[in-house]
Amino acid sequence: MPAILALDQGTTGTTALVVDQDGSVLGRGYREITQHYPEPGLVEHDAEEILESAVSAMREAVAAAGVQPQALGITNQRETVVVWDRSTLHAVGPAIVWQDRRTSERCRQLREQGCEPLIRERTGLVLDPYFSATKLEWILENTPGYLPHTGPLAFGTVESWLVARLTGGCHVTDHTNASRTLLYNLATRDWDAELLELFGIPMEVMPRIVPSSGIVEETDPDLLGFSIPIAGLAGDQQAALFGQGCVAPGLAKNTYGTGAFLLSYLGETPPPEPIPGILTTAACGPRGEPALALEGSLFIAGAAIQWLRDGLGIIAAAGETERLARSVADTAGVTFVPAFTGLGTPHWEPEARGTITGLTRGTTRAHLVRAALESMAFGTMDLVNAMEPAAPIELLRVDGGASANDWLLQSQADLLGRPVERPDQIETTALGAAALAGIATGVWSSLDEFLASRRFVRFDPGLDEAERGVRKSEWDRAVRAALAWARG
Repeated sequence: MPAILALDQGTTGTTALVVDQDGSVLGRGYREITQHYPEPGLVEHDAEEILESAVSAMREAVAAAGVQPQALGITNQRETVVVWDRSTLHAVGPAIVWQDRRTSERCRQLREQGCEPLIRERTGLVLDPYFSATKLEWILENTPGYLPHTGPLAFGTVESWLVARLTGGCHVTDHTNASRTLLYNLATRDWDAELLELFGIPMEVMPRIVPSSGIVEETDPDLLGFSIPIAGLAGDQQAALFGQGCVAPGLAKNTYGTGAFLLSYLGETPPPEPIPGILTTAACGPRGEPALALEGSLFIAGAAIQWLRDGLGIIAAAGETERLARSVADTAGVTFVPAFTGLGTPHWEPEARGTITGLTRGTTRAHLVRAALESMAFGTMDLVNAMEPAAPIELLRVDGGASANDWLLQSQADLLGRPVERPDQIETTALGAAALAGIATGVWSSLDEFLASRRFVRFDPGLDEAERGVRKSEWDRAVRAALAWARG
């Protein structure tokens, strides 16, 4: 029976799965990657370590599966920028991670120059250091010896970097990743010359844009011991949307990872006008073809739990959080807004900072843990409420590490007032990459066939409208406190 190798290169680690035709996982590999924080607000990865983690994880998964996969699908942390030398394929410096805020001032300058309306119209995005263009601009300006239009450099987000190194130089990206750069025109589905000029980026450094589902190039046989076609590429959130089967309006998914990212499928028709604070982004249609989705982003979700563990030391492992949250009746008035790297949707304030309100002498670690979990549910509620006028969401499907927490998902359904579903396999990001590659190579005839064996656990809302309003007002007050840091 044919199988697909799926590679999910994320912010904190790299996962590889070998997925059988019946949807079961035959083998798994994982490698953690190092987070580098050279200064406050700066976040970097070692690009070579990203590659090494990918190869090691794939080798481990293939060895565990005991079969040779038919194709490779790749999904990745989006917006993270790598620049490399075309001739040597060596990165010219560290990868600048999507969380990095070093270009906040540059974004402010561009807003003051009146550039944001053009960017919003062409790309569906807002001017924020989260996206790739100002990071790339910074690297090109700070790379010794680089001369615009003559330097032998290549730019890519992480999937582009991996494809280049896995194939010996193929320089491509797909529509979903391209749409996260501030340089991709949603209407023409190509790089926008005017935006490239605005950021001082020569076309020569840009990758060729290819379909998310389709054969790109063969891998170097020395890396895995065999050569297979790379046949699926998608940013992690769009891969998860596809892997969850959200390819019809009214369906949305939320991934609780380092951050939390909610995408609501639109189809081919964009909203008539931009929705305040909400992004329009490229997505994958039922066969992996280009489509559109609305997106909202929380920069910090599961990372708040990591902070409780690594920064405060009040938990030993994330698995403790559900028990601790259930051990208290409520948060005793504590509200936690984990804006460690600014606030994303719908505020887009990079200078906001993390805030905990309502602390008393009676506050315990259980209250803090419960408030940290609730912050994910409250933040997601804000995303859904912001999208509602243009794209009502009937059902939210969830994935990511924190979605294993039943208490969190029940709280999410209660705050949203609509059902939440969790699939039996929560690694839907990697599974979405597998589906894109498998459909391209005939392992599955359609997304429906790929999803045929999937089962979902449903959480129905149980909170009345009045109580939901009270809880929302408490959250809104804490968010105003976090914003006050930036706005004085």
